[in-house]
Amino acid sequence: MLKNTDKEIYDLIQKESKRQFEGIELIASENYVSEAVLEAMGSILTNKYSEGYSGKRYYRGNEAIDEIENLAIERAKELFGAEHINVQPYSGSPANFAVHLAFLNPGDKTMGMSLDAGGHLTHGFKVSVSGKYFNSVSYGVNEDGYIDYDEVRKLAKDHKPKLIWAGFSAYSRIIDWEEFRRIADEVNAILAIDIAHVAGLVVTGDYPDPVPYADVVTTTTHKTLRGPRGAMIMCKEQYAEAIDKAVFPGLQGGPHNHTTAGIAVALKEASQPEFKEYIDQVIKNAKRVSEGLQERGYKIISGGTDNHLMLIDTVSSVDLSGKEASNILEKANITLNKNAIPNDPRKPWDPSGVRIGTPAITTRGMKEKEMDKIVDFIDTVLRNYDNEQIVLETKSKIKQFTKDYPIPGINI
Repeated sequence: MLKNTDKEIYDLIQKESKRQFEGIELIASENYVSEAVLEAMGSILTNKYSEGYSGKRYYRGNEAIDEIENLAIERAKELFGAEHINVQPYSGSPANFAVHLAFLNPGDKTMGMSLDAGGHLTHGFKVSVSGKYFNSVSYGVNEDGYIDYDEVRKLAKDHKPKLIWAGFSAYSRIIDWEEFRRIADEVNAILAIDIAHVAGLVVTGDYPDPVPYADVVTTTTHKTLRGPRGAMIMCKEQYAEAIDKAVFPGLQGGPHNHTTAGIAVALKEASQPEFKEYIDQVIKNAKRVSEGLQERGYKIISGGTDNHLMLIDTVSSVDLSGKEASNILEKANITLNKNAIPNDPRKPWDPSGVRIGTPAITTRGMKEKEMDKIVDFIDTVLRNYDNEQIVLETKSKIKQFTKDYPIPGINI
C-alpha cells in the first residue's frame, strides 16, 4: 500500500532497512523492537485523541484506550514495583523536564552528573532547558572514572539543591542508589533517578533496583527495555498528582496511544524468561568487547563495564577524535556515537571518545564469538583509516557477517 501511495517514502524506508541489516549497530541507546511491538505501533490507535488520564479524558470514545493505558501501567508496576506510574511522556527528555516542573520553580537549584562524566543533557546541562530555567550544579567522576560520592555530598551541602539527579547516558559502572538517597536526605532534596539506559537490566535484577531509594524514577522505553520510543515516570504515591499534572497539562497534550500499546507489549515481553537470557547476554557481550579492545591497546574509561556500554578514549588510543573515529567506522558499516570523556579538553561536537553498547547486536542473536569479530573489525578500521582499500574490504566482510543475524520486521 505505501509503495503505491508514496514511493519516495517507501524507498527511503527500504534504504534504512538495508542500512540496519548490513551494519553493526553499536549505539548504546538503540535497539530493535519485536514484530509485535511494530504491529502495535502501526495500529489504528494513532487515530485517537485522549487528553487526560484513564477515566478522566477530555474526549469521548476512550474506553479501549483506557484499558490499554491501564494495562501498560499494571505491567510496569509488576516489573518495577513502583507505587505510581505515568506512561504518557513522549520521550525521556520531556519526562525529565516534567520532574523538574513538578518540584521546582524557575531559578531553583538542580544537581546532576556532568555531561563529560557520563550524565545527560536533561540533568541540568547548560544548553538544555533544564540548565537554562534552573540553577544547575554538576558532579563528575574521579581519575579512575568512578563517581566520587564524597564530592557529590560536598557539592550537595554547599549548594543545597532542591532536586538531585542520579543516572546517566554514558557511565559504565554500578551506581550506589542508597548512597544518593543518604545524600539527598542530608540536604532535604528530592531524589530523581534516571534509568533510561539500564531499565532492562533493572527488570532482570542485573542492575540495582532504584525504586526503594528514589522519590521519582524516569526511564525511556526504547533502550535495554526494547520497546518503542517513549518514556515512563515512576514515583511514590505522595508525588503522583504533581507528576501527572506536570506531564499533562504541564507539558503535553494527548498521549500517543499507539506508543502506549507498544510499551505495554514490550513490558509483557520483558516479563518473560527469554528477556532475562537476553539481558544476561547483553552484559556478557559488553564485557567481551571491553576486554577485547583493551587487549588491543584501547583505553576504556574506568577500565571496563558493569552494564551494557563503555566509553573509549580514542584520542589516546588511536590518535583520533571521537568525531573522526565514528565517521571512519561508519564508512565500514559500524555505527556508534562520538562522546565526551571525563574532563574532556575537546568540545562536545568533536570530543575525545566514542560510546559503544551491545543491546542491538545482542537482539540479533550475537554472542561472545561474534564480539571478538566485531572488536577485530573496529580495530582494523581505526588502525587503517587512511587505507581506503582496507576500510572497503572490511565493509564487505561486515555485510557478509550480518547476513546470518536477522532483525525483527526487516526482510532483505
